[in-house]
Amino acid sequence: MACLLLFIYLLLISCCQCDDRLTQAERLIHPGGVVVSKGGVFALGFFSPATSNQSLFLGIWYNKIPERTYVWVANRNDPITTPPSAMLAINNSSDLVLSDSKGHTIWTAMNSTITGGDGAYAVLLDSGNLELQLPNGTTIWQSFDHPTDTILPNMKFLLTYKAQIAERLVAWKGPDDPSSGEFYPNSNFQVIMWQGTRKYCRLFVLDSVWGEQHYFYDAPNRCDNRG
Repeated sequence: MACLLLFIYLLLISCCQCDDRLTQAERLIHPGGVVVSKGGVFALGFFSPATSNQSLFLGIWYNKIPERTYVWVANRNDPITTPPSAMLAINNSSDLVLSDSKGHTIWTAMNSTITGGDGAYAVLLDSGNLELQLPNGTTIWQSFDHPTDTILPNMKFLLTYKAQIAERLVAWKGPDDPSSGEFYPNSNFQVIMWQGTRKYCRLFVLDSVWGEQHYFYDAPNRCDNRG
């Protein structure tokens, strides 16, 4: 009996305490599972809004700030509604897959670089970026390319590509609801905040263009020019 309990304990430790990375042999399991970046700056794990324990999300938050502050949510518009268990794992195709307790796929970070392959792992960096990497260090997917509502320092954010919107930040629907809300910035050589289909205010005008790709980096801006 003692040996069985020890085996179960070691199994839980291998599933839930993953340091700064996940491998194909190590899975992030709710409840209890968390990945912490090497320097302890950010954490990746499961959370439920304060107003409800019936919806479960996978997100990244500041690990050293007492008040939980989220910077990225994987399944913001597809909450897990069958708690109490969920799992994040790397499959045989090197995809990062979030599934519920019934095995239904909720969200997937698709690997578009290789077919199959062994040894892929996911690592949470101190920058707040979650990267899916190959053993040789090649990044085949990263959360920085799929922001939700937050731009972090040193994040390169692609606004437009060939006159098309490439990436978009969308505010939370409410303080305890990470689903997509009404407010989002847009850009056509300027960054504009929209509320649904109504222009809310202009943040700033881009002052540099690189080829056909327009970038900006995070900087303090105020929405003080309405219209």
